[in-house]
Amino acid sequence: MPASPSTARAINDRLALRLLQQEGPLTAGQLKQLTGLSRPTVADLVERLTAAGLIAVVGEAGEQRRGPNARLYGIVADLAQLAAVDVRTEGVSVVVTDLLGSVLAEASVPIGDEAGTGSAVEQAVTLVERTAKEAGADKLHTVGIGAPGLIDPATGELRDSSGLPEWHRRLVAALDDRLAARVLIENETNLAALAEQRAGSARDRDTFVLLWLGHGIGAAVVLDGILRRGASGGTGEIGFLPVPGTAGLPSATDCGGGFHSLAGAAAIVELAERYGVVAPPSPHEPQAAALVRAAAGEVPTTAAAGQFLDVLADRVAIGAASVIAVLDPGCVVLAGEIGQAGGETLAGRVQERLTRMSPLPTEVRASSLGGGAVLRGALLMAREGAQDELFTP
Repeated sequence: MPASPSTARAINDRLALRLLQQEGPLTAGQLKQLTGLSRPTVADLVERLTAAGLIAVVGEAGEQRRGPNARLYGIVADLAQLAAVDVRTEGVSVVVTDLLGSVLAEASVPIGDEAGTGSAVEQAVTLVERTAKEAGADKLHTVGIGAPGLIDPATGELRDSSGLPEWHRRLVAALDDRLAARVLIENETNLAALAEQRAGSARDRDTFVLLWLGHGIGAAVVLDGILRRGASGGTGEIGFLPVPGTAGLPSATDCGGGFHSLAGAAAIVELAERYGVVAPPSPHEPQAAALVRAAAGEVPTTAAAGQFLDVLADRVAIGAASVIAVLDPGCVVLAGEIGQAGGETLAGRVQERLTRMSPLPTEVRASSLGGGAVLRGALLMAREGAQDELFTP
């Protein structure tokens, strides 16, 4: 059955808003061309969206054009302010933006192991509040949070995970209470995959796996353009994957003995010591990542650095091959601090091994967003959530 007039108007409005978000400011003529709608219909929707305060005239289309047909319409960016929060074991990073994602303020704070749960939560919430104030945001509309751990698909809450600080879970409730904003939370690896899919190494792929190599090990699975979370939200928990080369088997509460024992940060530091690879401590990245970066950046590659990278690539390939055998994603993105540090050097070595190990053709790519992928993904989540609400008639 044909849509009712009100439904048709809502569909046309959302189409125009989506185009303005993707393409930037457009004239009414450009909206007509891109939507395929008639001139009177476009004129009506422009008037309607302007009256609703969703779009405004932001300029003209060129020096040679004047008058109503040259007006450029854009989404009102200050309609809402958003925050993205990257929660790590060692601290929190925050960025506050307008509705279109333009950065207004950003900050981070380290949170040491000695901080109690209450103190850690207070530090993190205060950071978000202070950053919002610096951005001139009286009220945040939506806050997107990326955190390690499992997200319960039924409740959307961060589940209690062994080895993760208690303040991670408490932070979500505290932000919800203090900010009176819409708070969304997602696993950090899933958000990194979202960011790589929209603006990073997987922009041309609708099916891929992101392998997170950092303090811990994880994976995000995107199939046919859709992020897959699994029945319990645990898709990609490959740190628990039983693999050869470890001293034992993982358990339901401990990933020791699983893939984490081969390719986690502690295992990489130990491997570097074995081959004599050294790197000066860096305040900006974990020691394991600094060691991998030092080895991958040596030109020409020394024997010790080459052996270290070869063994690391062997280990990463073992976990990646298991995922490939089940999912056949065609592409694996190496992300996280260690994946970023290894860059194309590590990605190339892993691909060589996967070509020998698996009959399924798989391209291995290095993350192009690096350490900012989680924050970028959290911002995308917040922006889409806010726009879904604000753009609904």
